[in-house]
Formats: sequence, structure tokens, C-alpha cells
Amino acid sequence: MVSRPETWYSSLSARSRRSAVTITLERGAPFCAPSCPSHRVRYIASYSEFMSQLSIAKVEWAILEGRRPRSAGCNARLGEHGSVVRVPITRLTTSEGATGFGFARCDEARAQQLTGQPVAALFDTVRGVPEDWRFAECPIWDLIGNIQRAPVYKLAAAINGSECPGELRVPCYDTSLYIDDLHLADDLDAAALIAREASEGYARGHRAFKIKVGRGARHMPLQEGMRRDILVIRAVREAVGAKCSLMIDANNGYNLNLAKQVLLDTRDCNLFWLEEAFHEDAVLYRDLKEWMKVNGMRVLIADGEGEASSNLVSWAQDGLVDVIQYDIFGHGFTRWLETGKLLDGLKGVKVRSAPHHYGGHYGNYVSCHLASAIEGYAITEWDEAITPGLDTSNYSMNGGVVHVPNVPGFGLKLDDGVFTEIVARHGGSIDGCPM
Repeated sequence: MVSRPETWYSSLSARSRRSAVTITLERGAPFCAPSCPSHRVRYIASYSEFMSQLSIAKVEWAILEGRRPRSAGCNARLGEHGSVVRVPITRLTTSEGATGFGFARCDEARAQQLTGQPVAALFDTVRGVPEDWRFAECPIWDLIGNIQRAPVYKLAAAINGSECPGELRVPCYDTSLYIDDLHLADDLDAAALIAREASEGYARGHRAFKIKVGRGARHMPLQEGMRRDILVIRAVREAVGAKCSLMIDANNGYNLNLAKQVLLDTRDCNLFWLEEAFHEDAVLYRDLKEWMKVNGMRVLIADGEGEASSNLVSWAQDGLVDVIQYDIFGHGFTRWLETGKLLDGLKGVKVRSAPHHYGGHYGNYVSCHLASAIEGYAITEWDEAITPGLDTSNYSMNGGVVHVPNVPGFGLKLDDGVFTEIVARHGGSIDGCPM
């Protein structure tokens, strides 16, 4: 989709406006840009030609540091995750002064690659960001949205041929219920602690919750850990009520029989999904699916965060996996558009898309923009944090739903003073040409 000329025209610098006056869109008639003196009129053959005249003049990168409301504990495999989130940010500035920023791990070599590149080479209106540039795809998507004066979710919907809503509302879940209770000897005290954390999330507006389980895989003796997992699930269900969605995530800390035991002992808790029960295995998935059918259970099987097996899509086609969770940054935004469209097109099965995101804060917001383009988009993983320099105030969340702003790019703002200072102290910058 190419936005109407007056929208991207209005975003240009004064120098750009003097050269971009009368435009013929690739699929439209000539249009005279607003407020242009007739003696300055000249023709640009297409929107693509205009984009090719813009190039990346400056690349800046740094890592912002934020904090969660409380420290996150263990999962089945790893130790304490802590309260700090580290958000690698790259900002691109074009030769005409347009900017875009986003999550990207940049260094001098990558910045050198980007500097001087025509913007047209960084973005394809049919497929999104080309493979070679996906290491910086979030800043690129944001830049294109700012140039076109369109939110990324509208650009994404156009690429996938989806009907885009005027306002985007996306369900989310609280992903903060980690194994925070290992210091407690009493199981009931432990369950009460996680239930209180869930109540805190409810008070912040969440109506869906994911609980880390698998204590017996590493942190506790097996049966003691299993018993506590079950008590925690029950306590959280009681705390948040019957209407909220509950998911459990074992981070591959169960085996097939342990997964069955937990599902049996919590069957009245109405779990929405079981995530990463064990390492991806089609034989075990099939056994678990058949067992659930015999026992009248409808818990969804979710996987894809860890090893991100490419077999998951074919297993989903076979009805063995219900929710695909490739990481929003590891798999990538543009590739997720491709994967989501593929999953939407599978015949005879309903497969949901729910990108994994944890520890980067920025992913809360990026993931939401996929929802307009993927019919089977289920829910956004929400890792609550505050990161100085990253202004998220255009977004709001209440009633378990994220209100995505209808503003250019990803709708986030970067505090220039904070970012510039961190770039000077700990980051880097390449200024390729004067603007």
C-alpha cells in the first residue's frame, strides 16, 4: 500500500518539499502536493522514485536500561531473571531528516552497511524489509511508517492483504509470574505469593496470565516441585477468577507423563494453553493430543520459543501444535508476517500465532502491530517495564487489551536528550553525510 501523497509529503523537510511537488503514484493519477507554488512544480515518476532519492545519512545506537515493577525469579531451566531490562535501540536518520528507531543490535560494521543506503533498498512494499537488512528491521519499519505517516500495523496489513481496522485493539497477557517462591518452605505460602503477584497484574489491567511451572526439573525435588506447581496454578485461578485466561509454561521442564499429571490435577482450572511442556517432539505431541481427546480436555499446545523448530508449522498442519510462538526478534517482524500468513492459510486446522517476547520491553509494542495482518493472532506477551528514554505513552492497556495508537511508525517516542547522552557514553554513531 502506498499512502496518499499529501500524507508523506507533509512529513518532509522543507528541502524535500521543494523537490517533491507533483507526484504520480504507481497506481494513481498525478497529484499536486498542497501549498506548492506552481513555479516549483516538477514531476517525480513514482513513489518508488521518491523513496530512492532518500538515503540513510546517520546511524546511532545504544542500549537503554529499564526496570520491571518487581524482580523476576526463575523458570524451570534458568535462575533469577532480575528486575533490569536491556533495550538495544538503533536510530536511523535520512538525508532529508526523517527518522525511525527501534530494537536492533547494531555495531560499527552494521552501521557502515546502512549508511548511504537508499531507503528504497531497505523496504519492499510487497514483502517488507529484505533479508539483508532485517538486523535493523524495527528501525526501518518505524522509518517507513514515519515517512508515509502511517502506523506500522497498516503497512503490515497491506502487505498481507488483510483488511485493516481503523483502531487496533489487541489482547495481551501478564508474563511476570515467574518462580519467585523458592525461598519459602511452605507450599501454601508459595502459592499465596504467586497469587498475590497475579492480583497485582489484575490491578494493572491484565485479564490473562501465564504461570511459570516446572519447579521439579531443577530447583526442587521432582514430586515436591510438581505438588507446588499444581497448588500455584489453583491459587492463581482463585485469585483472578474464572473469566481470566490462564496459561502455563514449563520451559521444557516436564516430560510427557508429568505434563499429563499436571493437566489432570488442574483440569477444573480451565487452562488455555500448555507451553513448552518438553522439547519439540512430534511423537510425544501426538500422544499428548490423543490422551487429551480421550480425557475431554481442550488445552492448547503452544511451542516455538526455544529451539524454534521449523517442523512446528508442519506439525501444526497435522494438528499436533495449536499455537506457534517464534520470538518476535529472533524470528523477526517481517518473517512473522510471512509465517502468520502461512499459518492462516492451513486447511482443516486453526493455528494461532502468539510471538514470544521477554526481556526487551520494546517487544510489547512491536508484537501488537502484527495483529492487523495475521488473522490467527491470539495474544501479545506483555513484559511490564519502565525504560528511561523510551516514551510509550501513546499506548494504553486495560481490561486485558492493548490500545495501539493510530500514529506513524510503531507509535513510540525516543527522548532525544537521554538517547544522545547514552550514545555518547556507551553507544556509537556514524554520520555519513550532511543533511
